[in-house]
Amino acid sequence: MGDVVNLNKARKARARTEARDQAAVNRVVHGRSKAERDAATAERARLQRLLDGSKRED
Repeated sequence: MGDVVNLNKARKARARTEARDQAAVNRVVHGRSKAERDAATAERARLQRLLDGSKRED
């Protein structure tokens, strides 16, 4: 016979693991300083201007 598993504890352990994984994702997405966000926005704008300047006329 297999081991006895407390389903309530297994469910809560899985929920803790999923919450921990989601927190790691949120730290990456939202864990930037204002200076880093502004620098990334400026870089995107610069690349967009470069791309628009390289377009051919129709």
